[in-house]
Amino acid sequence: MFKSSKPNKQVNVNSSSLQSPSINLVGPGTVIEGEMYSNGDVRIDGKVDGYVNSKAKVVLGPKGTVTGNIECDSADISGLVNGQLNVKGLLFLKSTAKITGDIVTGKLVVESGAIINGTCSMGDAKKLMREEPIKGKFKKEAV
Repeated sequence: MFKSSKPNKQVNVNSSSLQSPSINLVGPGTVIEGEMYSNGDVRIDGKVDGYVNSKAKVVLGPKGTVTGNIECDSADISGLVNGQLNVKGLLFLKSTAKITGDIVTGKLVVESGAIINGTCSMGDAKKLMREEPIKGKFKKEAV
């Protein structure tokens, strides 16, 4: 009744064809406390209290906040960062960006209106980057 007259075809699927770049989203109203690691892009429109590490791009939206250190390949920052930024490639600070902390980056673009309170080191990011991650331990105090 359900037999097919067509011969069965086998499809070879290798694991690399199943792996596509991932996009990870921290939406508005979401709060993450702790360490965050990703091989793909990360977009933050909520709040992260802790360490963010991406082997790709980090995008911090205008309402996004990171209290902690960020390490990534490239970044577009429109929100608030209280911590160190280590960016291997291009760091793009939009006009609404507010950075309180030190920056290490390969290349830097700053729109008029962006605020930076800290030091900035540029050049060969591989030489400037730390050998160990800049994980920060953030302890919450009882209120």
